[in-house]
Amino acid sequence: MEAPTPPVALGRLLADAELGLRPLAGPAEAEVHGVHASEMADPSPYLLGGELLLTAGAGLAGAEGGGAEAGGAEAGPYVERLVRAGAAAIGFGVTPVHERVPRALADACARHGLPLVEVPPATPFTAVGRAVWRLMEEARTRELRRVTEAQQSLAAAAARPDPVPAVLARLAASLGGWTALLAPASSPGPGTAATPAAPDPAGAGAAAVRYGSGWDVVRGAGVAPRAQARAAVGALADRVAPGSAATATDTLAGTHLAAYAVGGGRVLVLATPARAPGDHTVASVAAVLLSLLTAPRPAGDEASALTRLLLGAGPADALAPGPWHVVHARGAGDPRALGAALGTVLLDPYEGGVRLLTDRAPVPQPGWRLGVSAPAAPGALAGADAQAARALERAEAARTPLARHSDPGFAGLVGEAEARAHAAALLAPLPPALRDTLRGWLAHHGGWDRTAADLGVHRNTVRQRVARCAALLERDLDDPDVRMELWFALRWAGPPGAGSGPGPAPYARPAG
Repeated sequence: MEAPTPPVALGRLLADAELGLRPLAGPAEAEVHGVHASEMADPSPYLLGGELLLTAGAGLAGAEGGGAEAGGAEAGPYVERLVRAGAAAIGFGVTPVHERVPRALADACARHGLPLVEVPPATPFTAVGRAVWRLMEEARTRELRRVTEAQQSLAAAAARPDPVPAVLARLAASLGGWTALLAPASSPGPGTAATPAAPDPAGAGAAAVRYGSGWDVVRGAGVAPRAQARAAVGALADRVAPGSAATATDTLAGTHLAAYAVGGGRVLVLATPARAPGDHTVASVAAVLLSLLTAPRPAGDEASALTRLLLGAGPADALAPGPWHVVHARGAGDPRALGAALGTVLLDPYEGGVRLLTDRAPVPQPGWRLGVSAPAAPGALAGADAQAARALERAEAARTPLARHSDPGFAGLVGEAEARAHAAALLAPLPPALRDTLRGWLAHHGGWDRTAADLGVHRNTVRQRVARCAALLERDLDDPDVRMELWFALRWAGPPGAGSGPGPAPYARPAG
């Protein structure tokens, strides 16, 4: 997806000599996600959170009287409401209404920890707004450049003689934290001593270090996190290893944690002190490279099956009883890496896609659109192949990452009451305006311009609202599993004012 726009540090605006802003009260720093100008006595209902609110104080009680203390009686409740609405700071323009910033307003901002800056008479509010949007675009350009350079360095690391540790070291340096490749522990159990890991297909040949109750570190780079964070990382690895999720994220005491399924039971894990908008993209590239680098060569049952097929046996004689899944896939990634993620080397690339045969239940994979057959025995693979082809057509038409043959749908998997309750709890932090924006943005698959056109707002407003959704939900909107969960929740929650049950067709239809 297009990288979200990072917020602007208030300090960057204060350092702009042309604006001439002067800090008066409250913290010296804040993250500004947008600008809103209002002279209302209570602008809080119109704030999404993270705004620099620009005002001349006309909405404060007693403003028409002028003077230093004009409006002071209402300053406290005014600031309280702004803090509850999540405003980032107040920019107060002097001379149109007040000769100077009311002292009561400064005192209230200091008391509630809300930054207050003075906007001089020579600086129009529009100049402040333009400066914020310019700095946001500059930040986004820097982030895209950083992501591109990180991807290139990871690709170069993968070409080195010892590629797995090189990729991990490069990833740790790019994200400024710790990263490791985990493998299932040879003898799981809390408090057990370090034991050698299973043979490393990348040829690392090093003894593993026991990590948590069920994982060994095959390779790592950077300074490992503390025990509590290690336990949390192990829990994330437990979630993605069985294939129930492609990625999982968490935050613990300011440390950002993430896990990515690599294939073969291995998991890429991260612990970083900060999380930038493009970090998920960088880590996903590393996960794909590690999937390719650690994928085992055909051996054992798979090699035997290939040999029997080449010598004239039919599928029923060559393959284990299964059940098997046929997968048709289209995407821009490496088919071998996809096969590794799905736990198989039985793949057949063709023009425009790839067919795979796996005995695992496939899950969505980043960068791919999958059509999956119903479970089938070896003698029924021809029919399963046709099912997978039709499922891929449905996935393409619906713009979904995965479609299954005879998929019962969300309503068939989760009870209606449970689905509605989950949707209400998940979306509770979002006000109606943010829900509408998130619904439209997901329906247009992250397209800023098309979402803005549908909502009748500027594309920067969409960027700001989506970034605010991610902050309020504490979710990584780059994560395809997170997007899917939010889409189902929004469908069950319905549009504002609607009854229960999935949303109507205009929100559920694929964007053309």
